[in-house]
Amino acid sequence: MPKSTFHSLCGEKKQRLIDAALEEFSRRTFSQASLNQIIKQADIPKGSFYQYFENKEDLYLYLAEAASGESKRLLAGIEMSNPGTDAFEAILRTTEQSFRQTNIDPRYTAMALLTMLDDSDFIRGIRERRASERNTIRLLEQDKARGLIKPEVDCELVANLISAFSLRELIRSGKDTEAYLKNLRAAVKLIQEGVSL
Repeated sequence: MPKSTFHSLCGEKKQRLIDAALEEFSRRTFSQASLNQIIKQADIPKGSFYQYFENKEDLYLYLAEAASGESKRLLAGIEMSNPGTDAFEAILRTTEQSFRQTNIDPRYTAMALLTMLDDSDFIRGIRERRASERNTIRLLEQDKARGLIKPEVDCELVANLISAFSLRELIRSGKDTEAYLKNLRAAVKLIQEGVSL
């Protein structure tokens, strides 16, 4: 997590560092991302970076926590506004809101999806703790308990299928958010039809 000196930074300098890190982590896996490139893009001295964060892992965790908190907030809002929402609708609505609302940068989604391509110990640990995947599995398990999903369905496998397609489609669609969301909706519908009772 960031050091107190990071929190003391002026807003513009802090945002430059966050933007540079998001840009790098949303284009490359954590293992491929270059801390030197982040520092260069943020236009800060290398020594200053270490006054704000311990290392690249620390910076990545900070961004991952910010994304996770926003995702939890969106999902909670969807569940509260319509408690009967099924898992697939909640997944789609959370994704759509994260791409369309200005307070959520789509680079966070790209960053999260790229964790599927990185097999480093650090990223494996993040995948195991990631709240969004646990929430997806929890929602699917709830639907199974409600009799909406076949009892033999492996909810973790379904969550992985949706994540894998989402990553592939995000890479393929590039910056075309509407094409990405349209194809994700079609894929989720197909998966839902296959596992629903």
